[in-house]
Amino acid sequence: MGIETSCDETSVSIVKNGRKILSNTIFSQIKQHQRFGGVVPEIASRQHLEAMAHVAEQSLKEADISFKDVDLVAVTHGPGLIGALLVGVSYAKGVAYALNKPLVGVNHIEGHIFANFLENNFAPPFLCLVVSGGHSHLVYINDYGDYEVMGRTIDDAAGEAFDKIARALGLGYPGGPAIEEAAKSGNETAISFPVAHIEENDLSFSFSGLKSAVLNYLNHQKQKGEPIVVEDVAASFQKAVVDALVENTLKAAQLKDVREIALAGGVASNHKLRNELTKRAGDNFRIHFPPPILCTDNAAMIACAGYYQYLRGVKHDLSLNAYANLSL
Repeated sequence: MGIETSCDETSVSIVKNGRKILSNTIFSQIKQHQRFGGVVPEIASRQHLEAMAHVAEQSLKEADISFKDVDLVAVTHGPGLIGALLVGVSYAKGVAYALNKPLVGVNHIEGHIFANFLENNFAPPFLCLVVSGGHSHLVYINDYGDYEVMGRTIDDAAGEAFDKIARALGLGYPGGPAIEEAAKSGNETAISFPVAHIEENDLSFSFSGLKSAVLNYLNHQKQKGEPIVVEDVAASFQKAVVDALVENTLKAAQLKDVREIALAGGVASNHKLRNELTKRAGDNFRIHFPPPILCTDNAAMIACAGYYQYLRGVKHDLSLNAYANLSL
């Protein structure tokens, strides 16, 4: 049984032998947070409390099993919103204690990486680009549990930048899908927004400068009384983000001499990113990405990661805690 409550999705999944999804129930709080333009931590925690038991029961029902059939309980214990995480961790500990079954705490970023194993038949070593609302990581997976973070954002995560620019353009929340939809009818070469290059061999990401450039452009247009073509701004902004992500990903893959590249995280469902990475990879790399439902926060990826942790001998006791910041 996998349990995920790191942000604004309450999810419980039943996964067999690490890779076969029997159920993956997700309760999304998007509607509750839309009017605020982003996730409100206190509201998220309360929603998890209300939904947790019901989501678990629904997941068991869909998998056609009962609690007594659960062999292992895996739960996200960081990084994420601390109040939200505590709901999932507390519930997982209760289930593990009641069933007298092993408990495994899973890093949320590791979970996103392992989402790729649920639909794709491949194994380490490979490179993974993890891009979501809170994370932008380039991770080299040498083996299960053996990771090297080669690059990460030094300011805003890619998904966070999408949310902020979508809000500035009046496109609503969540920003990623809204920007992508608007960009479909826009001209991505209409506006030249900067792509940050840190240093020659630095694989870090920086999106704060890009965000500022977009906001400055919008203010400049308003001050001059000139029109703002929202679709063009969205397309040009999306192109700048994707170019930065793809460029660093291919650099990292070349440095590690790997042929397998995977995408993970909510932004990994962006079609522009998928298409551009696939196109620029050519025949030199094989590109993998999960279906959109496994890109967003879900418990199936946590169950998968927990399964492989358990095989490596990882187990936690009832002192397992939640952490807002947890390194991979």
